[in-house]
Amino acid sequence: MVVPELGLWRAAGPRVVRIAEAVRPRLASAVATVKPHVTRLTRAVRTGPAHLPRLPRPRIAGTWRYTAGAATAGLVLAAGVVTAAGPWDANGQRTAERDLAAAPERSGGADHGGTGTGTGAGALRPAPSAEPVLAALGGAREAVDTGKAAPGARTVSDVLGPLLDTSALGGTHTAVVVDVTTGARLYDAGGRKPLTPASTTKIATAVAALSALGPDHRLTTRAALEPDTRELVLVGGGDPTLTAHADSGGWASLRTLAAHTAEALGERGVREITLSYDTTLFTGPALHPIGVNDNLAPVSALAADEGRTDDSAGGPAARVDDPAADTAAKFAAFLKEDGITTTHPGPSKASTRAQTLATVTSPPLSSLVERMLTNSDNDIAEALARHTALASGEAAGFGGGAKAIATQLRALGLPLSGTAFHDGSGLDRADRLTADLLTGLLGKAADPRHPGLRPVLTGLPVAGFTGTLSDRYTDGAAGVVRAKTGTLTGVNTLAGTVVDTDGHLLAFAFLASDTKDPLQAQAALDATATALAACGCRS
Repeated sequence: MVVPELGLWRAAGPRVVRIAEAVRPRLASAVATVKPHVTRLTRAVRTGPAHLPRLPRPRIAGTWRYTAGAATAGLVLAAGVVTAAGPWDANGQRTAERDLAAAPERSGGADHGGTGTGTGAGALRPAPSAEPVLAALGGAREAVDTGKAAPGARTVSDVLGPLLDTSALGGTHTAVVVDVTTGARLYDAGGRKPLTPASTTKIATAVAALSALGPDHRLTTRAALEPDTRELVLVGGGDPTLTAHADSGGWASLRTLAAHTAEALGERGVREITLSYDTTLFTGPALHPIGVNDNLAPVSALAADEGRTDDSAGGPAARVDDPAADTAAKFAAFLKEDGITTTHPGPSKASTRAQTLATVTSPPLSSLVERMLTNSDNDIAEALARHTALASGEAAGFGGGAKAIATQLRALGLPLSGTAFHDGSGLDRADRLTADLLTGLLGKAADPRHPGLRPVLTGLPVAGFTGTLSDRYTDGAAGVVRAKTGTLTGVNTLAGTVVDTDGHLLAFAFLASDTKDPLQAQAALDATATALAACGCRS
């Protein structure tokens, strides 16, 4: 039997052992204290409620001892429950824990999708409001000591300077560290110098998309019937997470859309149909300037499973040449399974008179942003750049998306001097960002005045646990550093957040160009972020 979470336990093993050894004497004492009371209560319960003894009102000191003993014993029981609670999911959280946490939460933002909503049992629930996440940042603003380091204490420059001054980071590198709570700049080495950002560009794409559309926005794929012609049009809504897999995993399902469409056609007595597909939501070239590449499918408003030719859900994979045609062919096959015969599908455009028969809707944009950042998903990034363009009145292509991202960031008051966007994913080597902008983006996402941007922080990979950082930081700062990685040939970048030993939330951005060995450069950046986590020093 394969147990995927063993890597997590191996990485955490030494710390778990140390914690267990430290609390063992106290646990033994607590168990000894609580055991007689547990025994009496057990006997009382067995004999029924009529025989329960009347307990005198305890003194305050006695109450504290009972509470402390019961709480400690509860930890022992909780440890056993946690062990048996089920597997970790892909985000490093136990599935049962996640479901339990979501169950009582019924409030949230509005659904901007326009379809698939309602009050029925199967209705889509709005995304939870972002306000509670990191809400403590606002309350801590005036309680934090932002003064200079005490005489003789190490500064951030003392710690980071030697680590960044290494040949592993190539001929050019920049770095900025900012205290998110106070806005104080703790370190700046070339922070306004624009460099190739690689996939840290996705942080900018995420902030722009959330600003333009809102975290609760949903993307809809629909099937529409043209009146009098019996032409069924599969209309792409630009959902990069649409899936044809039997297990949809909570994403919009092409199989479900086909089943509901077949049912609607059956009610009309239609068993044969002309099938076409509409991809006109997006414009411009579908192929990224890098050309055919396993890291990104041709960008289309209609694509299932990102045009992958295997069962993978992330990472490089061979892609189909025409994701829309491939998706329409799969849709036709699903309709056939439900008793509907179709023609070979071809491209078309749904008219304004077309009647929508069925729809499927994506999870909220906040979920798409988190998936994009955690897995460094280029397909989602390019789709979100186009949706940002549409919301900003720009053409939904590479150029329009890049222009819209800059427009949205400028409206937020972020520093754009020297920056240049050419795509949403960071695969274009002509992109230019600054460490100043990246830390500004992270700070804006943590600002209580912009709760809708919080998925930018919650989507960052967790060191040693999730996404592109799952196999990094296993020897230090695991679970403490959260950061977006970026890698192209000769380029290594890292931008994210870390809580230092004083409990300060820091935003950092490290960009390096002309690197020779990507693994050595990656290790150097990881060592720098780890040192920042252990620093506890000021500017």
